[in-house]
Amino acid sequence: MLGGISIWQLLIVLGIIILIFGTKKLRNVGTDLGGAIKGFKKAMHIEEEEDKTDKTDKNDDADKPQGKVRHETDEAGNTYDVEAREKKPENSDERK
Repeated sequence: MLGGISIWQLLIVLGIIILIFGTKKLRNVGTDLGGAIKGFKKAMHIEEEEDKTDKTDKNDDADKPQGKVRHETDEAGNTYDVEAREKKPENSDERK
């Protein structure tokens, strides 16, 4: 059983550990270890959720347009094209 270790030998080792450390200290170690495992599982779960939302966000962004162009129309429904020009400075001193 368990590679030559019997249940009685395990109980004797457990009894010696309890005598050395005491039940209060062992309880604290168990609580701390349980809390650490719980925190690790929670962090892994949060990371998995973030990965899932990142994948769905990437897919959602691909379907959306990157920008919108709006054309203003007059009452008759005509649209006007506008040419952008660079504004020239009024003073000739600004060019120097």
